[in-house]
Amino acid sequence: MSLLLEPYTLRQLTLPNRIVVSPMCQYSSVDGLANDWHLVHLGSRAVGGAGLVITEAVAVTAEGRITAQDLGLWDDAQIPPLQRITRFIVAQGSVPGIQLAHAGRKASTHRPWIGKHGSVKPEDGGWVPVGPSKIAFDPQHTTPSELNESQIRDIIDDFVAAAKRALVAGFKVVEIHAAHGYLLHQFLSPLSNQRRDSYGSCFENRIRLTLQVTEAVREVWPESLPLFVRVSATDWVEDGWNPDETVELAKRLKTLGADLIDVSSGGTSMHAEIPTGPGYQTRFAEKVRKESGIATGTVGMITEPAQAEHILRTGQADLIFLARELLRDPYWPLHADDDLGGNKATWPAQYQRATSREQPIHESDLRD
Repeated sequence: MSLLLEPYTLRQLTLPNRIVVSPMCQYSSVDGLANDWHLVHLGSRAVGGAGLVITEAVAVTAEGRITAQDLGLWDDAQIPPLQRITRFIVAQGSVPGIQLAHAGRKASTHRPWIGKHGSVKPEDGGWVPVGPSKIAFDPQHTTPSELNESQIRDIIDDFVAAAKRALVAGFKVVEIHAAHGYLLHQFLSPLSNQRRDSYGSCFENRIRLTLQVTEAVREVWPESLPLFVRVSATDWVEDGWNPDETVELAKRLKTLGADLIDVSSGGTSMHAEIPTGPGYQTRFAEKVRKESGIATGTVGMITEPAQAEHILRTGQADLIFLARELLRDPYWPLHADDDLGGNKATWPAQYQRATSREQPIHESDLRD
């Protein structure tokens, strides 16, 4: 029996399997509004059999977008287009999830395929980003303005307001983005946080904002539904955020009602040397799972069903997050079921004539 294709329950929500569509930015929105691209992108992965389909990073404020083309949920007008997507995902038997985020000092950048690196200037349609300290991500990025404590409280409120809208929009899982060098990670890491107030300097202060956002969102997110937090387990830089700190943070998040830590890495430094390879981040998920006692998800160059199955069977993680592999093959979960002999997944009725090796070919199949 395949663990990968087995249902998985958190609180009162049961995922049909342990395959998760990892958040993947599409940079295809106008004014933060979801559109047909997002419906097809996310809907295709639900049709393909993923148990949980999570949106790209959805900005909680307009200034918190990575690019001007990011999805957002800072306005009620952004709810109806997302409702269209969640209805479709649910209709395919999958669970809709949303990642709430603020880009901090990495906001106001170019879409990656434009071929330009760094910040978009205000005169070109960008804005001045914010961060824990006046430290730019790199020389091509604008130096952020340093958030004061009043502005920090406003950002916590923005996460709460976005979570409330996400619930109205029909999402069943909320994930707080505290990874990849974005705002909450910027507060966690001493590479980007050089404050001397209650939000900086020591470990207890640097984790404060992530804890406060998680606690505040948990208060408005239904008790019956799970809350995830995505973290970068390491900056891959000496004297940066590290795996032991991640474990301690995970313990605190668990006491606040977080249900799963989505474990990734990197994103704070342009100079990080990351030894990538198949499953290169899985050991961090395993460490967090074993040492903090909270469920984890793992991501990063997981491409084969047998590899994903091994991760689950050896207790390294509880959920498998897939990104680029699901871009290449939206039907990876259905193929995985075939490969692992699970017989758990079913191709959509509209496709079954083409996928079954047992059904005869009819003239109607050849009309196109």
